[in-house]
Amino acid sequence: MLLALPILGCKKTVKESSKVQVRPNIIYVLADDLGYGDIGAFNPHGKIKTPAIDQLAAEGIKFTDAHTSSAVCTPTRYSILTGRYNWRSPLKSGVLTGASKALIPNERTTVASLLKKQGYHTAFIGKWHLGWDWALQSTDSTLGEGWNHEDFSNIDFSKPITNGPNGLGFDYTYGHSGSLDMAPYVYVENGKATMVPDSITEDTGKYTWWRKGPTSKDFIHEDVTPNFFRKSFAHIKERANKEEPFFLYLALPSPHTPILPTEEWQGKSNINPYADFMMMIDDYMGQLAQVLKETGIEGETMVIFTSDNGCSPQADFAVLAEKGHDPSYVFRGHKADIYEGGHRVPFIVKWPKKVQPGSSSDQTICTTDFFATAAEITGAQLQENEGEDSFSMLPLLLDSPSSDYKRTSIVHHSINGSFALRKGKWKLIFAPGSGGWSSPKPNSKEEEGLPAYQLYDLTTDISEQENLQEKYPEVVKELKAEMISLIANGRSTPGNTQSNEMPLNGKPWKQIVQFTDANSSASN
Repeated sequence: MLLALPILGCKKTVKESSKVQVRPNIIYVLADDLGYGDIGAFNPHGKIKTPAIDQLAAEGIKFTDAHTSSAVCTPTRYSILTGRYNWRSPLKSGVLTGASKALIPNERTTVASLLKKQGYHTAFIGKWHLGWDWALQSTDSTLGEGWNHEDFSNIDFSKPITNGPNGLGFDYTYGHSGSLDMAPYVYVENGKATMVPDSITEDTGKYTWWRKGPTSKDFIHEDVTPNFFRKSFAHIKERANKEEPFFLYLALPSPHTPILPTEEWQGKSNINPYADFMMMIDDYMGQLAQVLKETGIEGETMVIFTSDNGCSPQADFAVLAEKGHDPSYVFRGHKADIYEGGHRVPFIVKWPKKVQPGSSSDQTICTTDFFATAAEITGAQLQENEGEDSFSMLPLLLDSPSSDYKRTSIVHHSINGSFALRKGKWKLIFAPGSGGWSSPKPNSKEEEGLPAYQLYDLTTDISEQENLQEKYPEVVKELKAEMISLIANGRSTPGNTQSNEMPLNGKPWKQIVQFTDANSSASN
């Protein structure tokens, strides 16, 4: 049984850097299922043209060893907003649906609530996928899981939702509940559906599919990504002349399925619809840059662009490969996997007059780090139970000594809840296979007989081909002990022990440490 081990240290604080005198506007653009190799600035061999995002990288800093906390949607979004590893939450594997209840409790601090306290106007536009509580027609019954259209029959769409993004620090919110292929297909603005759904729709095309479910007249799948960009442009223009700075979290539903480039972009890549969709997203990023120029706030606005995990196989890797393009670049695996292709993502930060244009960093960072970075930029003081796994990236952005960035290791997580710990050149995977959708899949014949752990030296084997766990047992022992400590302490930053949520007693946890019995857990 794991014991809660105290970490010496007092209240975690951050101080405003003397180099940061003006609080910038912050726009965080999160693409959905966009691969590391899909951006030209990160993949010199890529075949998809992304001139606008490449220009963003040229005007800022690109991080070549950036990772999401998870290889799938919901958990990564949880970590970005809370600065906390997703597996500390009640969700230990998989993702939520459009019917799921709220994952983040209102009392937990988010980036939005933190920045709001610091005088920011905060907004969310896009794909939420963190659950909220729909109003019900009858309290005698609940909702189904959300995978079938019948699961939504008890929702009263005419009444406001509760425990949504407005309760987590966002002043303005506009978006939909799950992924673009997850019903219900309804826009919710500031807690209320913009229209009550009046039809049931579905699509079964190879690229264009979405699950059957209730749909509102104003929810047109092909127009959702353009609509979110239009809403964002209008919001930026509205906030541009206000005295208070603003934070905009633009969570795109694309290039996740359904893959729906608009007519203007269909066939433009000469590769496949996924590549067309990517080019469309890139063009909208160029339009966003132009809006910042036209409103005169480009110089005082930080723009962050990244993805929530690696590329999905729905992009059709075989067709892309025929054209010489690999969304995972040189990395093994893809979305859902514990391998690098599942969680290594492009990460760009443009911050005029602060970030050196055209710079690059090979420092290992995590998307959880946005929380502490926002805190340090604005001079906020973090409490013990805030941003437990977030390390400020401000030293890296301001070209300070890399030793000022305090992250020394990072935890990776796959769709089935498998873990990996990265420290320096070493990556220890606590599973015999991918933990996801690529071979060897969990519980498959391919996985039978494989070692329980995988150890890779990423400096010589970036594609994770040679398992060194037998050759370096002392490294396995060291990383296993650190992983146990990170779980037990409820945090990876300095400070007093915090609590994880729900019993940590599933199979992936047992791959890390043997529990005394099937019902035992970490002390919290």
